[in-house]
Amino acid sequence: MRIVYVFVFENYQLKNQIPNMKKIGKIAVWLVIVLVFMGIILLGYVKFGLPDVGQAADLKIESTAERLERGKYLANHVCLCMDCHSVRDWSKLSGPVDMNSFGAGGDRFDHNMGLPGIYYASNITPHGLKDWTDGEIYRAITNGVTKDNRALFPIMPYQHFMQMDPEDVYSIIAYIRTLPTKESEIKASESDFPMNFIINTIPQKMDIKIVKPSANDQIAYGRYLVNAASCSDCHSKMEKGKPVSGMDFAGGNEFKYPDGKTSNFSANITPDTETGIGLWTEEQFVNRFAAYREIKENPRAVSKGEFQTIMPWIMMSGMNDSDLKAIYAYLRTIKPVRNKVTPFVTAD
Repeated sequence: MRIVYVFVFENYQLKNQIPNMKKIGKIAVWLVIVLVFMGIILLGYVKFGLPDVGQAADLKIESTAERLERGKYLANHVCLCMDCHSVRDWSKLSGPVDMNSFGAGGDRFDHNMGLPGIYYASNITPHGLKDWTDGEIYRAITNGVTKDNRALFPIMPYQHFMQMDPEDVYSIIAYIRTLPTKESEIKASESDFPMNFIINTIPQKMDIKIVKPSANDQIAYGRYLVNAASCSDCHSKMEKGKPVSGMDFAGGNEFKYPDGKTSNFSANITPDTETGIGLWTEEQFVNRFAAYREIKENPRAVSKGEFQTIMPWIMMSGMNDSDLKAIYAYLRTIKPVRNKVTPFVTAD
């Protein structure tokens, strides 16, 4: 009798559990459907609703001699706009700009630089910007959003440029408006998944206005120039697109050349006395840049396997000595980090 009772009781429980299990199963299915639906909405918003940094400002920048001079200096020697938006000749030391491509874009930035996609510099001569307003150019430079509301990957260092004095950005815009027109067909940049979604979340609107420090305040002005030159982007170790904590300006980022057999590693420019520039004098620092002024006038050919450097020394050598001294003064104030870097490596 006990066996019969247990069988009947368990069979009764099972019959009552089955409806409950079916109910739980239905709830689980609906929960999955709701989550998938919400995910689709979120991805749709990120893909088509972002970036959202507001409309381009209604700007009409007056082209003055002072602005043109300042803009030429910044675009060529500090912010290096013309370095990225031209094609570099890697058959020569430090890859000087091919002047036939000056401002016409086309330079490629890809996985060899640890990037999550393939990105091409745009044409910033009047051919490329002919239908852009000054406000749209300003928004692209400082917020990373194009005329057609497309997010720019931050290889274009707008996160640094947004921290510049607007007057300096106006000067750059005034200058690039004067570039000779060069026609070019630029391939579309492509981000890998999931960066093709994430990229739209990166541009942010910044409402605060930066005032350029006085050149007499050497350290503050040096900090301003280091930001404008985006030094930290190359000279801080990155992993998966994010700076490694505690490695600011300590170098070690790898930049592979197209041959896949040679690489540059960015230098440690912290004031560490063993692995950085802690023992460098101001004169040595300035002379390191000044040495490339002669190389600019007399380009040096580089054969396969010989030392090469991705550092744009040629253009940065055009900085005046007082600005280089300000950069040196600021770098002396940052935290020293011990990190030995081999700057150039050739695969066996």
